[in-house]
Amino acid sequence: MKKYKTQEYRDYVAKLIVEEGRVAREVAYELELAYSTVCKWVAAYKRKTKTDPSDEKYVTPTELKKMEGAHNKKFEN
Repeated sequence: MKKYKTQEYRDYVAKLIVEEGRVAREVAYELELAYSTVCKWVAAYKRKTKTDPSDEKYVTPTELKKMEGAHNKKFEN
């Protein structure tokens, strides 16, 4: 039986690879996904962001750390 993944989840996984520089094979292994499936999600994400760079509702762990650092700096001064 197939497990359905939401589009938001697919985009998040692809964003980890495209924008965080994570290795697709490692991400697939960690999340127990087929490598070929992850590659398809990455390709679709690249096509989507190339044509529609919309504002996303989720952030990657690295982006969150950057945002927290900027927020802390703002209130330290």
